[in-house]
Amino acid sequence: MKLTLFTAESAGRLLPELEPRLRALVAMRRELRRIETRMGVLALTLAGASAGNPDATEARELAGRRDGLAARIRAGLEAIHALGPVVKDLDSGLLDFYSLAGDRLVFLCWKLGETEIAHWHPLDGGFSNRRPLDKSPLEE
Repeated sequence: MKLTLFTAESAGRLLPELEPRLRALVAMRRELRRIETRMGVLALTLAGASAGNPDATEARELAGRRDGLAARIRAGLEAIHALGPVVKDLDSGLLDFYSLAGDRLVFLCWKLGETEIAHWHPLDGGFSNRRPLDKSPLEE
């Protein structure tokens, strides 16, 4: 994986391109979970069912949709990662961007719904450890 370093400004310039892609992936992830939940319910009813059983037919159709969605999600994640950001949480739409604070490697942090890159956190910290950009990582 190629490491791309961002400033808050350079990461912010990518947001108009990244936001719709990420929104689409979040929606696909929700649909994938819905399909997997339904497939779990169907699995309980399929023991001994014939191939022509309506539940078995639905399960096969859902499996195809699940596999297609999973492939689209993987491709979408790869496309975002190729631009440099790291998708940290697809359920909430959380992205991290590698950045330097002095000589320290940190993540700039952005979540769907936010208007700009305004937070950072250490590489070994997550969303709950994020701080406003105006609080330097060098002060910690």
